[in-house]
Amino acid sequence: MSTFQAPKGTYDLIPPRSAVFLAVRDTIATQVRNAGYGYVETPGFEDVNLFARGVGESTDIVTKEMYTLTTKGGDQLALRPEGTASVLRAALQANLHKQGNLPVKLWYSGSYYRYERAQAGRYRHFSQVGAEAIGAEDPALDAELIILADQAYRALGLRQYRILLNSLGDKECRPVYREALQSFLRGLDLDEETLRRAEINPLRVLDDKRADVQKQLVDAPLLRDYLCDACKAYHEQVRELITAAGVVFEDDPKLVRGLDYYTRTTFEFVHDGLGSQSAVGGGGRYDGLSEMIGGPALPSVGWALGVDRTVLALEAEGVALDLPAATSVFAVALGEEARRILFGKVTELRRAGIAADFSFGGKGLKGSMKDANRSGARLALVAGERDLAEGVVQLKDMESGEQRAVALDGVLDAVRELLG
Repeated sequence: MSTFQAPKGTYDLIPPRSAVFLAVRDTIATQVRNAGYGYVETPGFEDVNLFARGVGESTDIVTKEMYTLTTKGGDQLALRPEGTASVLRAALQANLHKQGNLPVKLWYSGSYYRYERAQAGRYRHFSQVGAEAIGAEDPALDAELIILADQAYRALGLRQYRILLNSLGDKECRPVYREALQSFLRGLDLDEETLRRAEINPLRVLDDKRADVQKQLVDAPLLRDYLCDACKAYHEQVRELITAAGVVFEDDPKLVRGLDYYTRTTFEFVHDGLGSQSAVGGGGRYDGLSEMIGGPALPSVGWALGVDRTVLALEAEGVALDLPAATSVFAVALGEEARRILFGKVTELRRAGIAADFSFGGKGLKGSMKDANRSGARLALVAGERDLAEGVVQLKDMESGEQRAVALDGVLDAVRELLG
């Protein structure tokens, strides 16, 4: 009987590559935690209507890509395809917006699910870290989030990415543009499905990646030419703030992103080393989403950065993260008495906060030292019957090869001294 495989379009994270994913998550999380964002965790599935209303019924995510299920009780649920709607739902349910101190600043990390054509950088299960600032309309918040994402990528060592920036207007000026765009699209040679989408949300057509569609969109009206004065002023403030922070960006008047809830600021981080799946992260302002899902008016802004694609971007640039060894001390015991005593020493080291491991399985000196080498440990703790009779263990520096005898009761101090 053949062994089971991970479902198509998914992947397993296993050492040593999993350490890179953890480091990416931690680096992004450090930036947002330092800016006052608190951690939030939501269920892996939600009411399907949360995404239909929030993400948008005309989006590919809702029409083609959601994993949906019906429970035994008849509830219609969907595996979460993105994080923002879930986080906003959780904030509303907990009444965080009523506790003062707006905006509510939250960050999250987790797996998301979309039924897509599986390819490198595009998976059916993928990992993201996201940040949301809920309940305030302030260009400084938009700028803060763009700067934080830029800091996270730079802290990881990425350099070959670009930031694309646009404004999608608001409920005052977007309808005028929508009408102009629909009028333009009706005159093109588009398939029935695309024309239907154009009637529901014409901005979705601008996001169509097919070459034959993009070719016809060259002369499409641009939203920036229809922005009202308030949206123009708001966007200019965002641009000024991120420029003052030294963040380089490109204006992209055709950037709309794939979700219906965006208003005003929208941005994307793209990496040209990833081929067609070049977006490594992105986000924007979503001032009307709270009302779409039954909440009060809560202007908000946020982003999600793809952990999977960030790792691919690091590999494309040849950036190797400086990852600490998972193990600092590896204990090699020769004989039953040594096993008992060294196992106790490993426990003592761990309680003192030192990463320590043990040679399990009674492999003998040669096999155990191979394990010590593979572990990446800086130090090896070795003891046999003769050592124990003298009340010592051998402490070996795995880098220099130097070895010295250390009294049993002085192991912790000696290890601390050598590890600095």
